[in-house]
Amino acid sequence: MKIIVDSKIPFAREAFADLGEVGVIDTQAITAQAVRDADALVVRSETRVDERLLAGSAVKFVGTSTIGFDHVDTSYLQARHIGFASAPGSNANSVGEYVVAALLALATRRKESLAGKTLGVVGVGNVGSIVVRFARALGMRVLKNDPPLARQTGDETYLPLDDILAADIVTLHVPLTMAGVDRTFHLFDEHRIGIMKRGSILINTSRGGVVDTEGLGRAIDSGHLSGTVLDVWEGEPGIDAGLLSRVSLGTPHIAGYSFDGKVNGVVMIQKAACAFFGAPSRWVPCTSPDPGSRRSVELSRGASGESALLDVIRTCYDIGIDDNDLRKLTGLPIAERPAYFRRLRAGYRLRREFPNSSVVATEGDTPLAGVLKALGFRIEHAGG
Repeated sequence: MKIIVDSKIPFAREAFADLGEVGVIDTQAITAQAVRDADALVVRSETRVDERLLAGSAVKFVGTSTIGFDHVDTSYLQARHIGFASAPGSNANSVGEYVVAALLALATRRKESLAGKTLGVVGVGNVGSIVVRFARALGMRVLKNDPPLARQTGDETYLPLDDILAADIVTLHVPLTMAGVDRTFHLFDEHRIGIMKRGSILINTSRGGVVDTEGLGRAIDSGHLSGTVLDVWEGEPGIDAGLLSRVSLGTPHIAGYSFDGKVNGVVMIQKAACAFFGAPSRWVPCTSPDPGSRRSVELSRGASGESALLDVIRTCYDIGIDDNDLRKLTGLPIAERPAYFRRLRAGYRLRREFPNSSVVATEGDTPLAGVLKALGFRIEHAGG
């Protein structure tokens, strides 16, 4: 068999070598001609998979190493009896860590405490459930909204959407759906944003189309929202530079871009492809390509406060770096901005998740140790 895999996918060649000949090519090179004689295709979210790409090809299986799959025409695949797999939950922990970094960065900047504040979580699936757990570890009160889960479970802790909009902060973790009872396209339009508590904060790490760009801009300009964190944007990679200049934190769709999350996605697609073609799955990834990526952070006795917590978080992930890098886009000619956005994603640095770091509590326990453990850090004590 022949398998075409996006070159930005970790272990692209090794992961699928047991299935046959692996062609590793750049995202822009994944064209109808390139996939014509391929049996399987493995992509990322930047590749649109539809009839235009696959018509007349030999492709029998498509995998996307991402949790979302709105870039894949699944109806077309189903009609052509082409197998399909995505990687739900693969980067959930990475996105959860991003939200923690954003919350702490904003709280420290505003000289406010997260403890006691209310977080509204829209979508409590793989990602949202981790965000709920992390937020509680930070001392936040959590309100949950997830209509499909509410219907499936009958759990009354899932509240109607408008009932959670009085929260101090609202964070979005839903797929992008264009129709149906749970339609999420422009779920947060100007009207719904207007229902949010005045002075509240909106975080979107789901899909750009879940939030109406124009309505969001007006809410920021009027002061109705006091803070906005966007990792996803309508019109990617041609994002609204004016909106970027007005958000509190802006990043180039990298919330789920930890190395660990990417590898999880590859593992899931590799196993799905092997199952589809009836082949054994023998590949085991090496998840420590860089010994230097494992960090040890020392805490002194009495270290406390959210600024100290943020200092530890930054040793793993400094959201300010991504924010600064993306803001450079506004100084570029309009025609060059989409390519710059793509380069930020394609050349993203190695980022390991919190469990790859140890926190050494010197001189006994510190007030932060319990919180850091709940966020996934390994806690060690000096002297054993």
